[in-house]
Amino acid sequence: MTESHDSSTELVPAEPIADPGLEPHHPRPTDIDASAERRAERQVAAFFIAAMVFAVLFVVAYFSFSIGEDIDTFLGMGASHLALGVSLGLALVCIGVGVIQWARKLMTDREIVEYRHAIASTEEDREEAVGVLQQGLEESGLARRPLIRNTMIGAVALLGLPAIVSLRDLAKNPDVNLLRTTVWKKGMRVVQDVDGRPIKPADMQVGQLVNAEPSIFFENTEGENYREKGGHPVLSHGEIQNEKAKAAVILVRMNPDDIKAAKDRDNWGVEGILCYSKICTHVGCPISLWEQQTHHLLCPCHQSTFDLADNGRVVFGPAARALPQLPLELDSEGYLVAQSDFTEPVGPSFWERG
Repeated sequence: MTESHDSSTELVPAEPIADPGLEPHHPRPTDIDASAERRAERQVAAFFIAAMVFAVLFVVAYFSFSIGEDIDTFLGMGASHLALGVSLGLALVCIGVGVIQWARKLMTDREIVEYRHAIASTEEDREEAVGVLQQGLEESGLARRPLIRNTMIGAVALLGLPAIVSLRDLAKNPDVNLLRTTVWKKGMRVVQDVDGRPIKPADMQVGQLVNAEPSIFFENTEGENYREKGGHPVLSHGEIQNEKAKAAVILVRMNPDDIKAAKDRDNWGVEGILCYSKICTHVGCPISLWEQQTHHLLCPCHQSTFDLADNGRVVFGPAARALPQLPLELDSEGYLVAQSDFTEPVGPSFWERG
């Protein structure tokens, strides 16, 4: 018995789910009410105008407040940072809200279906694409809504002012000498950066790294740890944040035989414990990636690498100078304390520092 098969017959697979099509369009209030449309247009323009106002306020705040003044204006934030951040943030928010409201209330909201096709476009398709763009331009209302168009252009244009005036910070800073000193001084204890607990050599093992800070960050007016004893701290929250950018340190303990101390640094360590600035000398990133076997400290930002066994010498990366070292000694109770402040500037290497 022979079965015949008609090769001309093509089997078309059925769709597993029927195409539901597009839902019926429901007009918005602005589509049927001219007064609602005008009201929405004014609302969108108001957001763009508010963005212009906040952009101008950014410029005013930039020249009105100095960094370091009124450092506890709100939640430890200084007046300068607070004013600049709020004004720039609100300018961006107002532009975003204005665009969203424009799209939701005034632009066309009809759904369309466009099937995928080959990547190469024919001349007819290109003409159609141009037509779609022109149609979108007409439906957006830019041509017939000059109020929205002009306020949006003004908001975006004025938003460039914060970027322009911020370039002033690239100029030479006359107060750079403030970066040459920190709160470290002779006899100040080196404490844990979390709870302010003072550190003895016995608390550290060979190969260990500890993030540390000066004890003044945790002291009250009675010279005690305010987190344990209470009282009013010596430094405000804002002052601590400013000083921490310069005074944060790391402690490392290694075999004393591995240390290659310079002639003037023979007595800067205690039982193999050395103290270095935590701030990278390239662009100021905090670093604590410690390689025990090589005694290298790696900066995660740009991979500058410092040999802590060799006076913080740069062995790799873009950093231009060694990591500053803090000389250590023991106080009468056996705790690690500083012999003095850093003997060189900490942080990034600016041209003003020589």
